Amino acid sequence: MLRYPVKLTRDDDGSILVTAPDLPEVTTFGEDVEDALLRAGDAIATALQGRIGDRRDIPAPSAPRRGQRLVALPAIVAAKLALHRAMMETGTRKSALARKLGVHAPQVDRLLDLDHHSRIDQLEDAARAIGREMHIELRPAA
Repeated sequence: MLRYPVKLTRDDDGSILVTAPDLPEVTTFGEDVEDALLRAGDAIATALQGRIGDRRDIPAPSAPRRGQRLVALPAIVAAKLALHRAMMETGTRKSALARKLGVHAPQVDRLLDLDHHSRIDQLEDAARAIGREMHIELRPAA
């Protein structure tokens, strides 16, 4: 599971400002801490989707510093980000992956769309097509 650290700062109007040190483009607000953390997850996912669209690197989450909170992304989002990273590392373009999978390009777009409900077996097939394999691990909850 990916957990990105965020910094929460109380604003003058009592709302909570959220920033993410690993993703400078992330800025959002919440009415309280719970709302701010919920909105942080959406803002982080939106920023990461933008990076996928621009074919930019996705930074690994840094260790949280004192006073920072962690925002966890869903496992399917982590799998999609891992596929994007693998594509970047191997120089695989979406069109090439579509050919290897025998699918149309929009299907690969959906695999990399963080809001689309892809099936895990489709992501596993895509990983295998570029010479990678997917591993799933269960750990005690933090």
